[in-house]
Amino acid sequence: MRLLTWRLASKTENRLFRRGGSVGIVYKVIELAIVGAEEIEQALNEWTAAGWTFDSMQFAMRDGSKRPAMAFLAFTRKEETG
Repeated sequence: MRLLTWRLASKTENRLFRRGGSVGIVYKVIELAIVGAEEIEQALNEWTAAGWTFDSMQFAMRDGSKRPAMAFLAFTRKEETG
């Protein structure tokens, strides 16, 4: 299985400093075993409605197949720390 990357999400924790503390970026990765337009659309709508910002999408491909075997959706959100 090979992994196709559209945009690689940064794995480092970014911090913005504000008065009274800092804001950290938290990452969430969703795995979809059934890869279709409806499933991707449902996951995007569900997690963005919950306050997450879509960051990237990656597909895992099987050798010899043009259809993705899995999809990974990455989301981010800022959280106040300290």
